[in-house]
Amino acid sequence: MTFESQGMSEFIKQETIHKEKWLSLEKYTYKDPNGQERVWEVVERTTKSKQKDIGDAVGIVAILKRALHHDCILLVRQYRPPIKGYCIEFPAGLIDKNETPSEAAIRELKEETGYSGIIESVSPVVSLDPGLSASTIHLVNMRIDGDDPINRKPVSNPDDGEFIEVFVVPVNELRLRLDKYSSKGDLIDARVYTYALLLDQQNHPTEL
Repeated sequence: MTFESQGMSEFIKQETIHKEKWLSLEKYTYKDPNGQERVWEVVERTTKSKQKDIGDAVGIVAILKRALHHDCILLVRQYRPPIKGYCIEFPAGLIDKNETPSEAAIRELKEETGYSGIIESVSPVVSLDPGLSASTIHLVNMRIDGDDPINRKPVSNPDDGEFIEVFVVPVNELRLRLDKYSSKGDLIDARVYTYALLLDQQNHPTEL
């Protein structure tokens, strides 16, 4: 039997099991392709937008361009309690109420790194971990003019309780640097490592 000959899965209802300030544990009931009702436990953000085309957060792929320098990518390092350690990530943050993804990306980049960037593209809403969480994100490509006086001496201004290190990494050394950070005990965000793998594939395509 193929999937085409079966029915479609269908969401039925949602019930809150437990709720805290930022996260809630939800119970989703859905119908599988055979018509059987099933239950799934889901982590959901309490700040989730009711607009289907607006994600929960933005992740920022910011490229720093300077005359006579290699292009660099901005990464941040911070302690993440869920993994009991430090993680290397793209700058990122939640989208505030009545804020667009582009506005959130510009604000978060400035807060976390001190740099002012220009939006080049914004992805549609994409999922982060669909087997566990309802969390969604927009991936935002940004360009930073490092020769602009406003970006000469960037000073970050993170939120209270955020302790963030900013790394400026040459794009052509990204995977090498990530492997080095990993060998020292940091976890690498999957989005960052996937980006590094794609860069490697572009620079060193597999010979047929």
